[in-house]
Amino acid sequence: MHICGTVICSMDVYFYALQCLSLFEIATVGEVAWPMKKMIYLFAMLRSCKSLIRKYGKAFWGRFKRISKEKLAVIMPATPNIGKSIFSVNYQFGPAYIAWYKTFMELGMQQQEAWENIWLMSEKMVTAIPKFLLQWSGKTYINGFRKKAAAHVERQQGNGLHPYDWRIVYREINDNTFELDITECGMKKLAHDFDADGMLPGICRMDYLLSHLMKNGFERTKTLGDGDNCCNCRYHIVGTCEWSPEKGFEGRK
Repeated sequence: MHICGTVICSMDVYFYALQCLSLFEIATVGEVAWPMKKMIYLFAMLRSCKSLIRKYGKAFWGRFKRISKEKLAVIMPATPNIGKSIFSVNYQFGPAYIAWYKTFMELGMQQQEAWENIWLMSEKMVTAIPKFLLQWSGKTYINGFRKKAAAHVERQQGNGLHPYDWRIVYREINDNTFELDITECGMKKLAHDFDADGMLPGICRMDYLLSHLMKNGFERTKTLGDGDNCCNCRYHIVGTCEWSPEKGFEGRK
């Protein structure tokens, strides 16, 4: 799965599951319209509030909430609309992740600690979904994703993609497995626009977390976020994936 130059499907999958639960069905509250980007931010903040207060205290949480909200208000209207794409939902998470990363850094954290807190917030979002539904949604989404991949490549070859859309090379391996080389990542471009390049490759590692939770198989040895020429992702609809960030990410990226 993938959220930066990596997380291609993971966050899409989890949002698909949230839609199944109708957590994001309501687009308006009173007279106020809530874009998906804002809903993602609000839901994650709600889910991770207690954990961050436990780690850093209420004063820190108050500052984090205020500053990240201010940053999000600047980032959202300046985020290009990539239109309809197999990566469009995934792309919606960019503003929130950039706002959180920049806020953590502004509050004096080291890069690794900021990444770990974003992993925590992501895990809190995902685990709001019952395990059975999360695993079912993951398999359903990934299977649907690969069916649409050929059309995405065709649009890509015809120069029909937005400049911030993902560029890919797709390979079907068998009924359970496919490979996806990502050569351009919309999340990476968006992070650069807001001077948040350091957000990567930290958010790329979440592919392992999310694949682990969804019981999908996932492997990768290169990412654009690490400075490689592509993200060489290999997905298994049915499989296993270890998270274990304490082991590091030397042989897996």
